[in-house]
Amino acid sequence: MFISNAFAAPAASSPTDAIMSFLPLVVIAILFFFMIIRPQMKRAKDQRGMLEALQKGDEVITSGGQVGKVVKVGDNFISLEIAPNVVTHVQKATVQTLLPKGTIKDL
Repeated sequence: MFISNAFAAPAASSPTDAIMSFLPLVVIAILFFFMIIRPQMKRAKDQRGMLEALQKGDEVITSGGQVGKVVKVGDNFISLEIAPNVVTHVQKATVQTLLPKGTIKDL
């Protein structure tokens, strides 16, 4: 009555069990990269290319919602004509979209 029951020791885990337990984490990391990080990097690269190719006469939309024609391009700033004889100076990085030529006339 004073002797406790003896239980068998649990089986030792094999190395394949450790690999199989980390496999879902690896798959999730790979999916995360291809579905979120990679498309974001591609969009950022396209945006940088668009800003570098910006030139006088292009029609753009800024992130603040201003629509205008580029009058002057500098290193960090551009001059944007938003109405006849009304020119604003905005940072180049605020340019969000490059519009097709003649879009402003249709507005």
